[in-house]
Amino acid sequence: MPTAAQILQHNKKAWDREVQNGNPWTIPVTPEQIARARQGDFQLLLTPLHPIPPEWYPPLPGCRVLCLASGGGQQAPILAAAGARVTVLDNSPAQLDCDRRVAQREHLDLELVEGNMADLSVFSDGSFDFILHPVSNCFVPHVRPVWKEAFRALRAGGRLAAGFLNPLQYCFDGDLAQQGLFQLRHAIPYADLTSLSPQERQRRYPDEPLEFGHSLQDQIGGQLAAGFHLIDFYEDISPEDKLSAFMPLFFATLALKPPA
Repeated sequence: MPTAAQILQHNKKAWDREVQNGNPWTIPVTPEQIARARQGDFQLLLTPLHPIPPEWYPPLPGCRVLCLASGGGQQAPILAAAGARVTVLDNSPAQLDCDRRVAQREHLDLELVEGNMADLSVFSDGSFDFILHPVSNCFVPHVRPVWKEAFRALRAGGRLAAGFLNPLQYCFDGDLAQQGLFQLRHAIPYADLTSLSPQERQRRYPDEPLEFGHSLQDQIGGQLAAGFHLIDFYEDISPEDKLSAFMPLFFATLALKPPA
């Protein structure tokens, strides 16, 4: 069984390859999108289709924002163009390089940090006013440390906007689901390393990032246990996934760190 450090290293290399392969979450924003964001006209995604509601954002000029596990040249440059002071933390150097290229092209000030979303010790307590965390914690084996670290790194009264997967989608046999046949097979919590057979794991390596299907008790209950107050919520689908005809496949939460 790989260690946490080995999983982190595996997924770093896998996401570097995703950038090379043109994964949609690694395509940087255009100059036109940056120009509109400078005028306050933008939409960002935590999940595939549903834009983040405008009321979820704090006033952005001067706002200290952490884009958590959010490299790829998408969210961070837009927020910086809208006036925020943005830091990006991501495990993939290639993902961070997407942000670097946009920042250089558009003369934006971004702080880029390579690191583990479950360990924000490089940041002091209360460093940020707003944390944006798109769907990405499916790539770490334990999600509760992510929420605890996000809570610590936010100031009192700060907000966390997070997207994550509906764990039910991990319950089905993946090969059959691609054919529109939904056969329950896996229990939650799910892990590629323990839920799949050695043959299936071998078929996915070395190209696929390792995934983990966390329970709602850890995704939502974990935020509450960390000290957050949940103040808003929405669901989303993935149009390419046949299971979307039956259930939402993604959730997004807005959480508040209570004022002191």
